[in-house]
Amino acid sequence: MCAMANGLTYLRKTSTPEATKQLAATLAPYLRGDDVIMLEGDLGAGKTQFVQGVAEGLGIAAAVTSPTFNILLQYDGGRLPLYHFDLYRLEDADQLDDIAYFETLEGGGASFVEWGSKFPEAMPYGYLEIRIVVEEGGVRAIKAHAYGTRARSLLKVWSSDSKSRLMKVAS
Repeated sequence: MCAMANGLTYLRKTSTPEATKQLAATLAPYLRGDDVIMLEGDLGAGKTQFVQGVAEGLGIAAAVTSPTFNILLQYDGGRLPLYHFDLYRLEDADQLDDIAYFETLEGGGASFVEWGSKFPEAMPYGYLEIRIVVEEGGVRAIKAHAYGTRARSLLKVWSSDSKSRLMKVAS
């Protein structure tokens, strides 16, 4: 688990999968090539739904599915490529080389990494962490925290978008 010290943290609660996707879609216009977003949350929390919303916001027409068995799925046809990793099934950080993890992160697209906290040493210096917690009644608490300069500026511009309805919280 990453410490959330000295950075910006924002929160939004959603009560439906559609609301989670809508929130994610508001992030899409601000993404740049080589941005890395780490997605944390239990199985079924809504990490793939979040990526579906981003893909929609980028103009990607393909159906976005969980990459659990593929480890990496790539989506083209939008404003920029979207790379969706799921590291859940990997046992060792050495396996990241087998899937061209580091090359993909620098491949000019936006990378979404599920279960990235399994290999904290493999996360780049700067990334945006999105943590999704399922609360009572199925409400999703979606917390965004920035690590590094680019992630801070990404989170600032995203949180200032009135459609995101993100609220600043204590780290």
